[in-house]
Amino acid sequence: MVKRQIPQPAEIFELMKFKKFELDPKKRRLENALTIEDLRTIAKRRTPAAAFDYTDGAAEGEISMERSVQSFRDIEFHPSILKDVTNVDISTQIMGGSSAMPFGIAPTGFTRLMQTEGETAGAGAAGAAGIPFTLSTLGTTSIEDVKKTNPHGRNWFQLYVMKQRDISYGLVERAKNAGFDTLFFTVDAPVAGARLRDTRNGFSIPPQLTPQTILNAIPRPWWWWDFLTTPKLEFASLSETGGTVGELLDSAMDPSINFDDLAEIRAMWPGKFSVKGVQTLEDAKKLADLGVDSIVLSNHGGRQLDRAPVPFELLPEVAREIGKDVEIIIDTGIRNGADIVASLALGADFTLIGRAYLFGLMAGGRAGVDRTIEILVEQVERTMRLLQVADVSELNPSHVTQLRQFNRDERAEIISSHPAKK
Repeated sequence: MVKRQIPQPAEIFELMKFKKFELDPKKRRLENALTIEDLRTIAKRRTPAAAFDYTDGAAEGEISMERSVQSFRDIEFHPSILKDVTNVDISTQIMGGSSAMPFGIAPTGFTRLMQTEGETAGAGAAGAAGIPFTLSTLGTTSIEDVKKTNPHGRNWFQLYVMKQRDISYGLVERAKNAGFDTLFFTVDAPVAGARLRDTRNGFSIPPQLTPQTILNAIPRPWWWWDFLTTPKLEFASLSETGGTVGELLDSAMDPSINFDDLAEIRAMWPGKFSVKGVQTLEDAKKLADLGVDSIVLSNHGGRQLDRAPVPFELLPEVAREIGKDVEIIIDTGIRNGADIVASLALGADFTLIGRAYLFGLMAGGRAGVDRTIEILVEQVERTMRLLQVADVSELNPSHVTQLRQFNRDERAEIISSHPAKK
């Protein structure tokens, strides 16, 4: 029979520790965010629908984005045993320099519309964490101000080649003069994708005020206060900022760009040169033959061509074919540090985070971006320890199976062994 007794008050306090209540609401909500999905939930609550959906949405039916996210869920890890993982090293070398973590911040457009600190928060957080920050041509902070924010860190610049070539050439020159060390030549946006959420929301710059917009803004006065009381949006390239996002992109992008443009821009750039938006093995091999420093396997976050290839599924064959000749970076669909580990295991040299960074930004400004990085680092380190891998350089394909790809290969083998009757 169990003996029972009335506990003394002192004994109760020894057995139960009450968590100190955090008075700062921002700190409180960010401390309670344990995953990128948690940050997304906070971001959605705090941001007007038009701005949130610009980040969260993708092109047309959003199939490419959904497939890209799902591809990371459809994996199986294969851990080792009895290896010392007291200390794990997640630092790496990429594009001629070091990064304290195997991921950097991807280029994102119109960022200060998501939250007023915008690229300043991203660049500052990246610099503090020792990872690269990438400024978009469509960024809302100038090249020079990003450099001031992150004077000693690694700054990269993502370039769209515009119809007015002089604008693009000028941006390259400004990035060079500001000491940016890497240029991303973007090849997957000859025109804007059909981002239907933006069209339905009337998302534009400046924001269009409609009855729906006003109703949606009422419970989010802090966003409007920040937007209206901070400096006017400044784009790194576009002098004319009126119109919907699609109209802005279509007026700026040039569908006629070709390999001659790539060669011309490359000749202007003294630093590392990467091509972003590669979606086939054939193009990856062609760029490797041209001697570019790296390629970024990306479908633009699913925001351009819907039903485009999934970068994570393309990764293994590209790594097998050209991984020894060119550095491979991957983005799109990364929501967890385990996704980063899986990418490295299957041949990526580095990863970029876009939406994950913006969810943190919308959830809490600079502190929210810091929290994004903290969450991903915790997940990367924990996944590596559970795999019993002490250094990112030790990750290899034996640690991961892509289940969906495995099923596709299996189905293809069955079909080939049972040809259709004529």
